[in-house]
Amino acid sequence: MMAFPYSELREACYQANMELQARGLVLRTFGNVSAADRDKGVFAIKPSGVPYPELRPSDMVVVDFDNTVVDGHLRPSSDTPTHSLLYKSWEDLGGIAHCHATYSVAWAQALKDIPILGTTHADHLTTDIPCTPPMEDRLIRGDYEHNTGVQILECFRDRNLDPREVEMVLVGSHGPFAWGEDPLKAVYNSEVLEAIARMASLTLQLNPGVPRLKETLIQKHYDRKHGPGAYYGQQKPNS
Repeated sequence: MMAFPYSELREACYQANMELQARGLVLRTFGNVSAADRDKGVFAIKPSGVPYPELRPSDMVVVDFDNTVVDGHLRPSSDTPTHSLLYKSWEDLGGIAHCHATYSVAWAQALKDIPILGTTHADHLTTDIPCTPPMEDRLIRGDYEHNTGVQILECFRDRNLDPREVEMVLVGSHGPFAWGEDPLKAVYNSEVLEAIARMASLTLQLNPGVPRLKETLIQKHYDRKHGPGAYYGQQKPNS
């Protein structure tokens, strides 16, 4: 029996979308994850508006980095142009996730960066989580989803941020996007972003004047996971 085209890529995309829902980051059909195959120059993404319980791996739509559908029987996510632009612009991305999780969206709607207040945040990045400015009217009236990607790219360029180090962003007035080396890492980063957003919201309610985390703690927590002498977790066996 002939294998379904792009079956492994579709399966990876499907599993990541199921994980996004399982982690409580999805409201109804809102949200999507994509999985890239850099060698083939394509990515698979969730179809638009299909309830998660009805999804099957074969429903995932395969698109190239110029936003052209390569294979699939359903319409791809409406956010596909955002994904395609990010993949085309940032070559290290293997997966992208977008959701409408409550606390992440609240910070995006407030048009505020999430300040680095604690070590959970510092375990993952050494900067505030950026929030882009609201989209200009001319861009909203244009290719809206493509221009959402433009918003993200311009935010990282203007702030001199590296997407390999800051794997998450809030799109002002909209919501979170996260990415990683593969689609499951993108989902993981989405869950981390939501947790940090919730912790920051509660912290600022308890103490609106709380200071930013000390730089020594920021560097210590980040380095023990990501630095050259990282010691968190178990050492990988030699191959």
